[in-house]
Amino acid sequence: MYALVDGNNFYVSCERVFRPSLQGRPVIVLSNNDGCAIARSNEAKALGIAMGAPWFQIRQTLPDAGVVALSANFTLYGDMSNRMMAIAAGLGPGQEIYSIDESFIDMSTMRGDLVARSHRVRERILQWTGIPTGIGIGTTKTLAKLAN
Repeated sequence: MYALVDGNNFYVSCERVFRPSLQGRPVIVLSNNDGCAIARSNEAKALGIAMGAPWFQIRQTLPDAGVVALSANFTLYGDMSNRMMAIAAGLGPGQEIYSIDESFIDMSTMRGDLVARSHRVRERILQWTGIPTGIGIGTTKTLAKLAN
């Protein structure tokens, strides 16, 4: 069995940890040189802002929507990723970091209620880092990703 631990709207979630006033507001994180949207909050997604949308178009089409646009802070995201991955590693004996906000955990040797164990790790990540996550469990990595 495998689990996939995935940070929800990771870059935006990292920003919200240190700027709680952004909770509930449409937030996007922009690429280098503020070119395009590379992360969006659920509120921004609800406004129809697409991944990769150029900032100049977003700014022109949604001037009154209250969208908060932030320049990417990759140092922050790397630090928060390290914290999240360290906690996620407690889910099982083998961890494969897949991206800055995703890791697969090999749970094949684990016994007991894997779902309950996953919920505890998910709650711990939220409590210790402020990052909301999803965890999918499956017999293969692909199924774990789909289950997320």
